[in-house]
Amino acid sequence: MNIILFDAEEFNELLPLTYTRPVSELRLGILTITEKWALAFNQSPGFMTKDYLSEKYQLKIEDDNLLINGSLLPNEKTIELLSELKQNEALIWYNHLLAARMDYEHVNTLAERHDFDHFTGIDISDKKFIKKVNHLWDLFQMNDSELRSDFKLLTKGKISEKISSTNRVTGKNQLFIDEGAKIESAIINTNTGPVFIDKNAEIMEGAMIRGPFYLGENSVVKMGAKIYGATSIGKHCKIGGEINNVIFQNYSNKAHDGFLGNAVIGEWCNIGADTNNSNLKNNYESVKIWNFEQNRFINTGTQFCGIFIGDHSKTGINTMFNTGTVVGVSANIFGPGFPRTFIPSFSWGGNHGFKTFKLEKAFKTAETMMKRRGLELTETDKNILMTIYNKSLKYRIWEK
Repeated sequence: MNIILFDAEEFNELLPLTYTRPVSELRLGILTITEKWALAFNQSPGFMTKDYLSEKYQLKIEDDNLLINGSLLPNEKTIELLSELKQNEALIWYNHLLAARMDYEHVNTLAERHDFDHFTGIDISDKKFIKKVNHLWDLFQMNDSELRSDFKLLTKGKISEKISSTNRVTGKNQLFIDEGAKIESAIINTNTGPVFIDKNAEIMEGAMIRGPFYLGENSVVKMGAKIYGATSIGKHCKIGGEINNVIFQNYSNKAHDGFLGNAVIGEWCNIGADTNNSNLKNNYESVKIWNFEQNRFINTGTQFCGIFIGDHSKTGINTMFNTGTVVGVSANIFGPGFPRTFIPSFSWGGNHGFKTFKLEKAFKTAETMMKRRGLELTETDKNILMTIYNKSLKYRIWEK
């Protein structure tokens, strides 16, 4: 079966992180959801996503196709359930399409209409083993279990590189170091969960890490960093200061002191020195955050909730964020005081007020940052950012 990961109602629930990618391209644990399904079925999945993303994340249709909701997480029982689907059968989970097996003609029609609301099929709402990402805060709340699951999957049958005697490690059989990784004079506690250090990553002197923790390829933990699980750092990131239960996508930096907790950070973000976010309200009430689907603030039902930052956004030094802050794509936040807890895409400013970060200037900033990593902002990338710029206009109220 040809695997296709499709975006449905969860796409809007997971904005602004999904502005620039399909739902399944989000990192959760060690792997992205796409990578999890690629390993499960031993093939690279295609994507059925928003039109403006489809040039970068392409759809491939064959005669026999298994469509999987991009927010669904694989596990042994779920994989078995999907593998047993027959042609033209669908799985329904609380009135939403979870998966379907379809021929070329039906998939092609679905790709044109993007109508996932009128499916009938086998109701599996009673299956307790189903795990999927429905809300932004699910990402950091589910990161612990996914880190442990991915660790078992990726280290099975493999032997870790040896760790230098300059380090202090507590716990047994829960540390995996891939080839080319460098760790000197660090403290690593695996009693609280596994630690996976990927290829060519580096942990500098004095860093303190409690699992579960993942450090991606070519990423760096700076000297004296304090990292609590469950935390996942993507590829080519630089991380310093204090981190607690945070997910970084690829190519983002928080190289200096400052606290981030219960947070998810997109790609190509730069967190300025001494940037801090609150992750707990003073009155201990549950946190409300901005929801794009409902166009209002909603209650997360959780006490601990920090910040969500879309791709290409930046913060200046000493920036402060309140609990439950949502920052869009290509926003620049700086200055004293707490800015509002919903900062639209292409915003420039802070507590003193905002103006619009013009598209051409946003392109130039992105091009400069990507060039430093030997990468290019393509015309496809520019078209995606242009679409987000136009889509987010309604939230930039100062333009009206």
